[in-house]
Amino acid sequence: MEDHKGEKQQNAEELLEDAERSVINAIAETMDLYGVTPSIGRLYATMYFKHDPLTLDDMKDDLGMSKPSMSTAVRKLQDINIVKKIWKKGSRKDLFLAEKNFFQYFSHFFGDKWEREAKLNLSAINYAIEKLQQVLNDDEISEETKQRAEQDLRQLEDYKNYCHWLERLVQSVESGEIFEFLPIEDTKSEGHKEK
Repeated sequence: MEDHKGEKQQNAEELLEDAERSVINAIAETMDLYGVTPSIGRLYATMYFKHDPLTLDDMKDDLGMSKPSMSTAVRKLQDINIVKKIWKKGSRKDLFLAEKNFFQYFSHFFGDKWEREAKLNLSAINYAIEKLQQVLNDDEISEETKQRAEQDLRQLEDYKNYCHWLERLVQSVESGEIFEFLPIEDTKSEGHKEK
């Protein structure tokens, strides 16, 4: 009976590791979207399944990476705010914890990127429109050049509309309003409610 119980336990642990490995591999493969390599993505994904904060030594042992490359990888994950350094009383080593709320991470990461895109491009568009207006207002400029300026202006107005839409998207993400239009729904998988 003991052997059967031990065998069942070992089988359950293998299933658990296989399940985690499947998700770790998927996360590692898609982390390029956030500007990190698959190996750094694998580090994050491995940390995601850890329920307690980890030291660099813990991570090094889990992933078999050198301490300097582990330190660089953790710093990169901190830069994109998907891993946080936390303080724990009595611990002299730095401890790190993976962000587990993907909605919060999505909002922060993409909100910042989209806001930067909108601001940078609107600034350039407004500058360009001013220059194009100078071309259009000059009577000594050829008709061909003015037509090109008018075409550029029309295109830039469309681009400007996109940038303003992007700003509104950022505002809706930051305020949480986006979740009114696209609610976060609990899904069910084989009767188990995921959170």
